[in-house]
Amino acid sequence: MTEVTKLLQKWHASFQKGTDFDSWGQLVEAIDEYQILARQLQKEAQSQPNSSEFTEDQKKIIGKLATCLELRSAALQSTQNQEDFRLEDLKKLEPIIKNILTYNKEFPFDVQPVPLRKILAPGEEENLEFEEEEEDSVAGAGSPDSFPVRIPGTLLPRLPSEPGMTLLTIKIEKIGLKDAGQCIDPYITVSVKDLNGVDLTPVQDTPVASRKEDTYVHFNVDIEIQKHIEKLMQGIKNPLILKGRSCSC
Repeated sequence: MTEVTKLLQKWHASFQKGTDFDSWGQLVEAIDEYQILARQLQKEAQSQPNSSEFTEDQKKIIGKLATCLELRSAALQSTQNQEDFRLEDLKKLEPIIKNILTYNKEFPFDVQPVPLRKILAPGEEENLEFEEEEEDSVAGAGSPDSFPVRIPGTLLPRLPSEPGMTLLTIKIEKIGLKDAGQCIDPYITVSVKDLNGVDLTPVQDTPVASRKEDTYVHFNVDIEIQKHIEKLMQGIKNPLILKGRSCSC
């Protein structure tokens, strides 16, 4: 048995374990298993060509599988609706994860691999620093108004498209602040709540801001709201909360 075959069997066993927990209503255990597997898949999907046994096309499929696991995990954590990405949807991927080496059909869901994002296993601490391309490191050296590049916080991928349903993307380019220069490691928390303050979708944090310029803090990120507009309740409120550390604290 080859190492690749052993790896595929390991992934399939983890997938089955997660869906079993999911079907039994053991949601905490299911979320943990999905996140562990998603992290393993994304690590492989982002590996260098000379360190992977998979082709680039196969790694794209692996990345999409990781995205779907994230979507199901996010759906299970929603306080309102666990049907945005259903267990039945996830189970459609089982033949793919078993047969990645020979799979040559169109992926069943309109999703994309999440670029440059680290999925943490439960209980694992996130290391915010990651290596940049050498050219970028040189270009940004010595700039007092540039933040170190960080791995994204908890941004989630775009939901699969559905006929007649509308997706919402919030683009945050920059925020104007009087004391922008005093902000250290600022980020934005995005939540969608009903009139009683109950979260309707998973709360998401942006990466740490990319840079400061005069009275602006720059983010340049897209936040994918994890529920179609038609499924959201009437009268919601969408607060954008700026979080970070201030020199005056």
